[in-house]
Amino acid sequence: MPKLVIAIDGPAGAGKSTVAKALAKELGLKYLDTGAMYRAVALAASREGLKADDGERTAEVASHTEISFGEGDPPPILLNGEDVSSQIRTPEIAELASALSTHSAVRKELVKRQQALVAEGGFTLEGRDVTTVVAPNAQVKVYLTASLEERATRRHVEMQEKGMSAPEYDDLRRQMQTRDHRDITRDESPLSVAPGATLIESGGMTIDQVVQKIKWLIPIED
Repeated sequence: MPKLVIAIDGPAGAGKSTVAKALAKELGLKYLDTGAMYRAVALAASREGLKADDGERTAEVASHTEISFGEGDPPPILLNGEDVSSQIRTPEIAELASALSTHSAVRKELVKRQQALVAEGGFTLEGRDVTTVVAPNAQVKVYLTASLEERATRRHVEMQEKGMSAPEYDDLRRQMQTRDHRDITRDESPLSVAPGATLIESGGMTIDQVVQKIKWLIPIED
């Protein structure tokens, strides 16, 4: 299905990345992690000493920064050729990426790159605005969500399993709640359910069940 595009939006911890990766593998599509691109920019900005309110300067850094995905499963995230896959997954970079993503200049720079990547089709992609801004004409659009408590629990367990330094559950829950509010209320392409998107509540569902439900949404070609 070379032209198929499956776009998945939703809040942090809803399972977007895992589901999008599974769909890509099962359907022979490429996977685009838009969140990793924002995190890579946040890492680049951090290395330049920039803070959460340095939107314009971060956008300038982003415009001169190469972000790419290497070969592998999962594909490594490369920042100017350097594998930063583990460095962008820290709570500090995640928080900085969330804050910087509210700036219009930063979003415009990355959306432009993301749209160019998926223009030819053959992708699954996930993020906070892929169904509304990056790929509004995707054949399949999904808003994947779950309760705040379940999402915080999932992320806490995930970080522990990966050997990462995980905040206490209550702290993580508060961080996710803050991020949810920031994503929903930002001026530039806020997180929302796109017209034509299917809302899927993933609470109590396995990854495979979510994947199969999304596969049923793929239009059948004549």
